[in-house]
Amino acid sequence: MGGYVPVAVSFGLIAVQADFAPWEAIVISTLFYAGASQFLFVGMVAGGAPLWLVIIMTLLINVRHLVYAPNLAPWMTASRGWPWLIHGLTDQVFALAHQRLPQLPVDRRLGWFAGVSLFAWAGWVGGTALGAFSGGWLMSRWPLLGEVLPFALPSLFIVLVAPRFTSPRWGLALSVSIGVALASATVGLTNPGIPFAALCGALCFYLVKHAPSLSRGFHE
Repeated sequence: MGGYVPVAVSFGLIAVQADFAPWEAIVISTLFYAGASQFLFVGMVAGGAPLWLVIIMTLLINVRHLVYAPNLAPWMTASRGWPWLIHGLTDQVFALAHQRLPQLPVDRRLGWFAGVSLFAWAGWVGGTALGAFSGGWLMSRWPLLGEVLPFALPSLFIVLVAPRFTSPRWGLALSVSIGVALASATVGLTNPGIPFAALCGALCFYLVKHAPSLSRGFHE
């Protein structure tokens, strides 16, 4: 939550500065609840981008959820309550659940996931409301926040990524993703570079895992 609220405040402020009404910013956080995609959505709409392009780019950034869900499936129970919680699956909730669900008794997993999801969602919507209604006052009282808040979202992801560098396989895959993303940004392809970098990192992760078998197949 220490990362969620500042990012949400930043989004609420940015949305209002992009001529969205405070209630519109809150609705976006309530229904979209997609972090980076919300910033992209607001920026593209404010810049006059066509709706079809906004939709495509938003979906491309969120395609990572196709990887999240199958990785949690082994620890899900047979309850019909899981589909109702799909809206609460975010990067941070996934990271927590991937670590915590295997440690919990089967009968506590659904309740734990529901609690974490709802708590995170409430924090995100509440932070957005704070930024939308009070962001201007906060910036005038503490001008330094204007420099700090934009980094809240990258720092939130750094916290999730950094521990993985202890593994050589993860370190290589993450380094490839970071390198491709930076290269894409330098040539002006910042937004398309995000899903492309993710795909390159995933491919690297897969190839490293199967390197011995691929090498044997090549020699054969």
